[in-house]
Amino acid sequence: MDRKYLAGLIDQTLLKPEATRDDIMRLCEGALKYGFASVFTNSHFVPLVAKELDGSGVRVGTVAGFPLGATTTAIKSFEAFMGVMSGANEIDMVMNIGLLKEGEEAAVMADIVMVVETVRSAARVAERSDALVKVIIETCYLSDEEKVFAAKIVERAGADFVKTSTSFGPKGADSNDISLIRDAVGRGLKIKASGGIRSLSQVREMVAAGADRIGTSFGVSIMEEFDAEG
Repeated sequence: MDRKYLAGLIDQTLLKPEATRDDIMRLCEGALKYGFASVFTNSHFVPLVAKELDGSGVRVGTVAGFPLGATTTAIKSFEAFMGVMSGANEIDMVMNIGLLKEGEEAAVMADIVMVVETVRSAARVAERSDALVKVIIETCYLSDEEKVFAAKIVERAGADFVKTSTSFGPKGADSNDISLIRDAVGRGLKIKASGGIRSLSQVREMVAAGADRIGTSFGVSIMEEFDAEG
């Protein structure tokens, strides 16, 4: 894993409710310095982030139905639409966890499909052809069977990534979950590991298990750790 590859894995993230404009500016500065994959914030900050990252190649991300996934599909879709129209090209939505646990496959699928279609439509309107959708399944609340069930629904719904966690649950990313999901979906669906990832060793563990992206608020310190290795 070289430096550029490592930086390109990282979605530098700040979704805390107490985040300020200055916090977001520092987030962008770190992303620009290291060339992270993206910066993820709550939707209020998307126009600011889009302005700061314009032309840099660092992508802009925001969330929908966050952090519980229990809002209506219409609300998630509207959040996703406004996120794209405000400058985001990546949307991380939260699956309806309760419906998944009830086995309501069609309803879970419809929820995701609507957001995916909304993002694609908004991207066309905004003349942005590369908008991505990631679906957070919040693995800490699911059995192994439910994790596989959820990942396969995400794949069939046409999303680009399945994502492990919001970081608001009792447990975040787990390399065993990454391996489980990778075995279930093969290489047809990308995986974002997120939640509690603070060190370079954790990043390496997640990537070895099959992760394609890393969501973390510790991107800068992870890069500093990498550089310190020489």
